[in-house]
Amino acid sequence: MAETIDPDASAESSLALDPQAMRVMGHRMIDALVDMVCDPSTPALRRAAPDEMRARVDPLPPAQGRDFDDVVDHLRSDVLPYMSRLDHPGYFAFIPACGTWPGALGDLMASALNIYAGSWMEAAGPSQIELVVLDWFKQWIGYPGEAAGVLVSGGSAANITALACAREALLGAMSDRAVIYVSDQGHSSIARAARLLGFRSDQVRVLESDRDQRMRVDALGAAIQADAGAGRQPLLVVAAAGSTNTGAVDPLGAIAALCRERGLWLHVDGAYGAFAALSERGRAELAGIELADSVTLDPHKWLYQPFECGALLVRDGAHLRRAFEIVPTYLQDAAVEGGEVNFCDLGLQLSRGSRALKIWMSIQCFGLDAFRTAVDRCLDLAEHARDHVERRPALELMSPPRLGIICFRRRGGERETEDDIAALNATLVAEFEATGLGLVSSTRLRGRYAIRLCVMNHSSTAADVERVLDWFASARVPAQRRAAAARSPIRHADVRAGWLGEPQFSRDEVAAAPIFTSLDDAQLDTVAGWAREQRIAAGDEVIRAWDAARDFYVIVDGTATVDRDGEIVAALGPGDFFGEMAALDWGAGYGHARSATVRATSELRLLALSPSHLNRLMATDQTVADRIHRTVRERS
Repeated sequence: MAETIDPDASAESSLALDPQAMRVMGHRMIDALVDMVCDPSTPALRRAAPDEMRARVDPLPPAQGRDFDDVVDHLRSDVLPYMSRLDHPGYFAFIPACGTWPGALGDLMASALNIYAGSWMEAAGPSQIELVVLDWFKQWIGYPGEAAGVLVSGGSAANITALACAREALLGAMSDRAVIYVSDQGHSSIARAARLLGFRSDQVRVLESDRDQRMRVDALGAAIQADAGAGRQPLLVVAAAGSTNTGAVDPLGAIAALCRERGLWLHVDGAYGAFAALSERGRAELAGIELADSVTLDPHKWLYQPFECGALLVRDGAHLRRAFEIVPTYLQDAAVEGGEVNFCDLGLQLSRGSRALKIWMSIQCFGLDAFRTAVDRCLDLAEHARDHVERRPALELMSPPRLGIICFRRRGGERETEDDIAALNATLVAEFEATGLGLVSSTRLRGRYAIRLCVMNHSSTAADVERVLDWFASARVPAQRRAAAARSPIRHADVRAGWLGEPQFSRDEVAAAPIFTSLDDAQLDTVAGWAREQRIAAGDEVIRAWDAARDFYVIVDGTATVDRDGEIVAALGPGDFFGEMAALDWGAGYGHARSATVRATSELRLLALSPSHLNRLMATDQTVADRIHRTVRERS
């Protein structure tokens, strides 16, 4: 018989602490945090190998509790040193994140009180704070009062929420005909969101950006027209208000006008740049953002909040509620009345904490002018970085300052190739990390390696910027220590199944194509097994601009021309290849839309590879990858 518990028996919780113990632990933790945050000797990044971390952190939980001071000391010595310090004044890599102390204390308050911010009934006060904060955001970007919003974990969560809202508002159930349009400078979270929502690779048009890394409105219009003419349903355009690569802002006003004319939803991904609207200069850069149907913002960037904190605003707030509101019987007691808002009805999360408290607290403590000043200061420092690069003959400006980001690199010698210069700069990036002075990251702009410097920390100074640039201008790197040029990772499906039946090309035919001359016999046999033969009559199109197909082609016999925007830009013959841009993986299996038409000028025999096979080959053979990337640079 089971033992019964006396309801009158007094028993203390095994997890409770008395108030004095809580205060002692709190003081100990705050002292430790202040020491770590204010320690000027901490490098921007300290790495550690998995074996070292496994040795430092016991994988087994203790049966009995440890002294709190010992736990904190263990974290300080064996865990917390091995991480990036995104608030380091020399941290200019990726997206810096320099929070504010009142914001951190707001997070502490939200965690200590364990606020559930999903329903008004259970969190009227925190819900009102979130409504106030979202109203601030609406005012700053010029949105109307009837807009609605929700705080989420970050830009990725905001983007998938926006795409889901747009699909529900304009489409309802998923359709194979629906098409999304995004620039090749769009954030990878757009690809992830599209994949999670069920958009296939032929339902996402990745449009080549212009020389300033901005979406081409003419290309967007042509792609929409082509899809509509083919019976597809153009649904959604994602524009950038500050791209992660260069800070570029797409022509938002022109894109908004095109979307209104064609009946498409315009989502602006302002995760990087939208809060620049606090500054007069930033507001001018972001002109047109107020015309979007939805906007992503990230308070943990230029509003200087601790992770995690993102936001989505939707111009017609009713769309957001209709997309997500579900009230099961077990939540009927929490149904809203009057002006109440249940934030669980405006997004993906039912269980959600209070992210608004830290935003509200930090702005109350500092005042909005302090944040405006911080944004302006970062814009000034990026301009200063540009001037400093132009004064150093050893450095080359790759992209001018846009919303706090500039791209540059070390110049190469007269006889050095693009690959040589990329290898030099990739090595410099790694060597700079080892100095502990700071951190930068790299990217590729139209196929050319670039060092990316992102100025976003409110603690960075002109001296910090100059220290980084002067190091890159003067550092010496012996040729034998130059690293292979860093590349964006190639992500692709692992296609293991070959084609049924006999190969359509012999090993010798594959080897005759210059793109494949580096392959050994086994690799040649593999490509021969993957390849499909296509024959095209003279005068017929092989590919058409804005087609959804993404195959890569090598001409075995015959000739063809390449037509871009009505102009013949190239003549192709045996051994030449085309379709490489569309075949390359932009992200999550999506690739660029075709930007040119290729027409046979004689009977053509083509070797065709699927994008997954091409990307798999490039991942295993560096010479093929180098040739493809070099061609992309030359043709872009």
